[in-house]
Amino acid sequence: MSGHSKWSTIKHKKGAADAKRGKIFTKIIKEITLAARLGGGDPEGNPRLRQAIAAAKAENMPKDNIEKAIKKGSGELGDGTIYEETVYEGYGPGGVAVLVEVMTDNKNRTVSEIRHIFSKHGGNLGENGCVSWMFEKKGTIIFSKDEVNEDELMEIVLEAGGDDVADDESEYEVITDPGSFESVKSAIDDAGMKYLLAEISMVPQTTVKLNEQKAAQMLKLMEKMEDNDDVQNVYANFDIPDEVMERLSQ
Repeated sequence: MSGHSKWSTIKHKKGAADAKRGKIFTKIIKEITLAARLGGGDPEGNPRLRQAIAAAKAENMPKDNIEKAIKKGSGELGDGTIYEETVYEGYGPGGVAVLVEVMTDNKNRTVSEIRHIFSKHGGNLGENGCVSWMFEKKGTIIFSKDEVNEDELMEIVLEAGGDDVADDESEYEVITDPGSFESVKSAIDDAGMKYLLAEISMVPQTTVKLNEQKAAQMLKLMEKMEDNDDVQNVYANFDIPDEVMERLSQ
């Protein structure tokens, strides 16, 4: 399983504190707003907006917040703020590849903050294209092994158009094409299977194993990146054993 998926799963298990939940809401509202601006306010004809709304509902975001963000994006409401999407690439401790997706109304401010986080936590900001080739956009749905039967899960996933089910220590990771993600997730929902995490993310093709010291630095870098208000997602190709991740994420 990719470092990002492990990190996301552990955070999900621990649950979000109120302050963290506020940040999550802010990020999702930005995504809904931009998705509506780019593809219109009807989720039926806008897959990106549909996915953003699903993420909002998974976090129990109030319906009013969702509707307001859609109206803001589609031009019915507005405060003049225009968000731009960009991706920064760099390296973390031990040469880990890091992709940082941001949505900002001030690129100069954001790149300065991203560069500072990299340098303060044992990494460095790189050139465009330096690590993005190592990642591929995929849908991922993660299950605790205690919750599902592997053969049953595999059958449902493959019938719905998914690519594979990967076995990783205490969890199974369903991998799909982005275009098949919704149909696979719906089939899993219909079967009543409970997952820990479901998202479309950037999955690394190779991983970098870290010792505990480098792992501690790497997780701190991830945490600080995600705490930045302009950062939507952070992806990295680190490989840290589950027990070390759990210990360092306390």
